[in-house]
Amino acid sequence: MKIMMVEGRYKGKINLSNLDTIILPKKIGLAATVQFLDYVDEIKKYLEKSGKTIFVDKIKQKYEGQLLGCDTGAAEKVKDNVDAFFYIGTGIFHPLGIALNVDKDVFCYDPINAIMSKIDRNEVEKYNRKRKAAYMKFLEATEIGIIVSLKPGQNNFKKAVELKNQLKDKNCYIFACDTLEFNQVENFPFVQCWVNTACNRIVDDYEKFPKPLVDLSDIEKMQLLTLTMK
Repeated sequence: MKIMMVEGRYKGKINLSNLDTIILPKKIGLAATVQFLDYVDEIKKYLEKSGKTIFVDKIKQKYEGQLLGCDTGAAEKVKDNVDAFFYIGTGIFHPLGIALNVDKDVFCYDPINAIMSKIDRNEVEKYNRKRKAAYMKFLEATEIGIIVSLKPGQNNFKKAVELKNQLKDKNCYIFACDTLEFNQVENFPFVQCWVNTACNRIVDDYEKFPKPLVDLSDIEKMQLLTLTMK
């Protein structure tokens, strides 16, 4: 089935009247969803006039500064150059993703309603505690279910097979699905811990899983840390 990706760009006026540059640090990483990418240059110049140094970049995104789904590569690319991040958009899904993947403060600005906010570090710490607890359960478990998405951009079947081959001391089962239905997970009570290889923000719905859920990225980070320490 062919898929057409259509960009939905915001065409109205933006309101910068409540953008408080005083509370922002000197070096800032700028990021936005596709809806507001046309205004990145305008906001960048606005911040630079207040003496801020702005960094905007990308890894595999189409546009510099673009946040796409759970992909925060545009922010991760400049993390070592900045003191904090400034997110242009609405909602907390994308800025929370930055805060979870980059240990920096994340300021948010809704340019339509002129609302400025900041991601709560307590919420980030709460989220990370769940991730650590799930990883500990993964180490203890002997029956592992590996979730693979069939959706374009989320399919990591190759990585799932590689992980299965690595975990020789565990019984691993690969479950492929197009849309993950949480109630279907309960049909496999023998699984002691689930591993997510799809969108890493599935762990946002941790409470919906009857068993611990760990993200593949967390496993890879710990494996890399172990190798570094040897």
